Amino acid sequence: MPRVFLVVMDSVGIGGAPDADKYFNGDVSDFGSNTVLHIAEHMKMKGSPLNLPHLNALGLGSAIFHSVGIEHPNLPIDKAANWAVGKEISLGKDTPSGHWELAGLPVTWNWHYFKSKTNSFPEEIISGICRIAQVDGILGNKHASGLKIIEEFGQSHVETSMPICYTSADSVFQIAAHETAFGLDRLYALCDRLAPIIHNLNVGRVIARPFVGSKDEGWKRTKNRRDYAMLPPGSVLIDWVKASGGNTYAIGKIGDIFSMRNIDFNFTGTDLELMDQLQKQIECAEDGSLIFANFVEFDSLFGHRRDPTGYAKALEWFDNEIASVVRNLLEDDLLIITADHGNDPTWPGTDHTREQVPVLIKGKADLIQSGIEFRDVAELASKHLGVAIPEP
Repeated sequence: MPRVFLVVMDSVGIGGAPDADKYFNGDVSDFGSNTVLHIAEHMKMKGSPLNLPHLNALGLGSAIFHSVGIEHPNLPIDKAANWAVGKEISLGKDTPSGHWELAGLPVTWNWHYFKSKTNSFPEEIISGICRIAQVDGILGNKHASGLKIIEEFGQSHVETSMPICYTSADSVFQIAAHETAFGLDRLYALCDRLAPIIHNLNVGRVIARPFVGSKDEGWKRTKNRRDYAMLPPGSVLIDWVKASGGNTYAIGKIGDIFSMRNIDFNFTGTDLELMDQLQKQIECAEDGSLIFANFVEFDSLFGHRRDPTGYAKALEWFDNEIASVVRNLLEDDLLIITADHGNDPTWPGTDHTREQVPVLIKGKADLIQSGIEFRDVAELASKHLGVAIPEP
């Protein structure tokens, strides 16, 4: 009996998006961005070539060549691999848009964005936070990098309990709070009650960003991030599998992205812990199951921080780990490795980049070796599982 392992390497884009010129980091368009290729070029210049033998054997280098017409010496073409290049039709370059379309639901409407760089939020949001959290105000109220804004306001937050609120180029509202001084459960409760207000504005997510530390010792974000996403407005792959009687496993932030709808088992943690869980489900998941995983640290630790060397090391770690995943697949399993958007760590700014993504396929599936749309990934998975796709 078949199983599907759908693995998202968060932000591992491969350039070539035909509409990249319409998306921006500050005043610089995303045209020309290419997360993996530019990391490879960066590492080659450092004299430490990017080493991804297992991903290249699955077709990563081939997908990049198809996307932008460049064959990098450390990203070679493999003519035997089964791969595709995923093009996003959704209007956005963010987590919900990418994941929902990969699961069969393109985002064809415009999200609401907080466009003002400072004083970003309307009074109804600020007053809602003050009422829910019983505080006198908020800190931040602007576009910012998560680490920088904690450095800027961490001490004031600890002293006043006012939450640190910020946004980015994505349709998102983020709240940073100290796990001890403010309280982790209090932060979760605030985000949970605030989320409906934010979602009514057509903003995709509220994100709880807990941190620890002190001014003297430094501040550090923890693994206890939690996303409060808008409920998908239509059925997705997870729903289709559940309706057919299959079990659904969410690894990483998948449960949050899909608001836990029709998810049987949910696992969160560091990428290292998530990889262990993925390996475990290869051994344990029942026939007919969908195992849907997201590895976020490429994006959160290295993409937004514009750290190409750290990103390269994370890719090499993933490459090494995925080799044993491939080895342990059963005969009827299908593994699909893809991404939800780009986040070129060599690009100006700190936001995501609009890029095409690799779709690397291992298992019983028709040979593709061409371009597809994100939503075709859901069709590929449902076909393998024998799951019916409902009419829109």
